[in-house]
Amino acid sequence: VQLQASGGGLVQAGDSLRLSCVASEPTFAKFNLAWFRQAPGKEREFVASISWSGRQRLYADSVKGRFTISRDNDKSTMSLQMNNLKPEDTAVYDCAADVSRPYYGGSVSDRIYDYDSWGQETQVTVSS
Repeated sequence: VQLQASGGGLVQAGDSLRLSCVASEPTFAKFNLAWFRQAPGKEREFVASISWSGRQRLYADSVKGRFTISRDNDKSTMSLQMNNLKPEDTAVYDCAADVSRPYYGGSVSDRIYDYDSWGQETQVTVSS
């Protein structure tokens, strides 16, 4: 499944942004999904993930309480609502799908290597 992230931009600290990830096909609904980000000079890190059913959600401690992940399987889209943005949220954000484990019944993952289909990135820049 091909994914495309969008919605990034330049905002000030305290502002909000909503990222979207659109899939190329309805099989999207079978897979656990996640958002990752990579800041300049740093490794890619986990942001949030959601199970194929939408019942499980997992967040990095750094975004818990500020970011909300959601999905609409009918529209083959996933979103990341980011509130109270901070300069340290500045990064390239990417969405990913765990396509090797459709309808996975285990816990939703925060590990990069569990996700094997990656979308185009979107830049988020938060100024202080």
